Amino acid sequence: MLFSESDILDFIEENDVKFIRMTFCDTFGNMKNIAIMPRELQRAISYGIPFNATGLMEAAHQSLLLKPDPSTLSVLPWRPQTGRVIRFFCNIYHMDGTPYSGDLRRNLRKAMKKCNQMGYHCEMGTRCEFYLFNLDEQGNPTHVPHDHGGYLDIAPLDQCENTRREICLSLEEMGIDPTSSCHKHGPGQNEIDFACNNPLTAADNMVHYKTVVKTIAAQNGLYASFMPKPIANENGSALKIALLIKKDGKSIFGDTMDTMQPEGRSFIAGILNRVREFTLFTNPTINSYERLELHSAPSHVNWSEENRIQLLQLRHTPGRDSSIELRCADAFCNPYLTFQLLLAAGFEGIQNQEQLTDDRNAANGTAVFQALPASLEEAWQVAAESAFVKKSLPEMIFRNYLEKTKQQLDAYQKTDDPVAFSYQQCF
Repeated sequence: MLFSESDILDFIEENDVKFIRMTFCDTFGNMKNIAIMPRELQRAISYGIPFNATGLMEAAHQSLLLKPDPSTLSVLPWRPQTGRVIRFFCNIYHMDGTPYSGDLRRNLRKAMKKCNQMGYHCEMGTRCEFYLFNLDEQGNPTHVPHDHGGYLDIAPLDQCENTRREICLSLEEMGIDPTSSCHKHGPGQNEIDFACNNPLTAADNMVHYKTVVKTIAAQNGLYASFMPKPIANENGSALKIALLIKKDGKSIFGDTMDTMQPEGRSFIAGILNRVREFTLFTNPTINSYERLELHSAPSHVNWSEENRIQLLQLRHTPGRDSSIELRCADAFCNPYLTFQLLLAAGFEGIQNQEQLTDDRNAANGTAVFQALPASLEEAWQVAAESAFVKKSLPEMIFRNYLEKTKQQLDAYQKTDDPVAFSYQQCF
């Protein structure tokens, strides 16, 4: 919803708002913020709030400006009712007022505009898993899961249901739309699903979702972890990304394989033909590759209409527009970059009229599928050599992402304790 400046100022006064969080994300999708007082909001809207970008953004050793996006106003429901706290996602500018080319939200918005100019409407949704762990007597996280429940269990086996309930209610209060939640396969493992929305809103919701989960878990005396593989020999945690593409009001993926439009087949082919090149962005940590291939996590470049454990699944659901779902990503990806690359790959497939061939169909018992990168090092090498990724992202983001990932790889190679390294990085 778009609020005018006067609407926002009235809302602040009527709801006893005392703090305003100016929110943005760094290169790897980690949420950052500056809190301002209400009297500073007019200045923020008109001129922006300066911050030192050193170490956070590609723009090293310089200041940038944050300007609030009025459509993203949301109250933080877990904060006190008196002296309330609201947040905005922000657009980023140089100090002279020109747009900053590393603004993740602006770049995704450009990708959405290109999609619309081609005659398509795009929506995205997420299903994101996480684990809940107990705390020790000092309040520090342990590696002991909160329960021993399994897939779709109920209480008393599922001891996470009250925390999931509070998370979902908090999300609803913030205007974020969860559709369902459940206990997953691992002990203490949970999943919350979200309705499809425009890609920018879906990305905003994803980054804030992680903050909500961790906050509500802490209030319940628990620790929430999005680590891709926190427990050996148990299911890892994934971020599954749904894509709905419409043309003339109808899904290009049809109601069945037989009714799928040629554009739908080409869109899928575009993703499959390039997914290895952007795996570095969907799976950006050492630990990410501990999850892939194990316990139904995908490991090869293939698609399926019925088999839900493959890389890309067609979703023909009664009562809903047909969509596709990418299953390799995890919650440590930057959703703005990941969504941008997914759209670029799919629409390049349409532009090139690429073919969805049966040799990548999981139902083909004789097919030999190309493997996804098996390590962060391999994913880095493939991305560094990718002409597609290089042209799809601003040069400064592409260069900075590679540089910082290389630093992670170098640190990992020097560590004496690889397991401890992964936990320190992701847990």
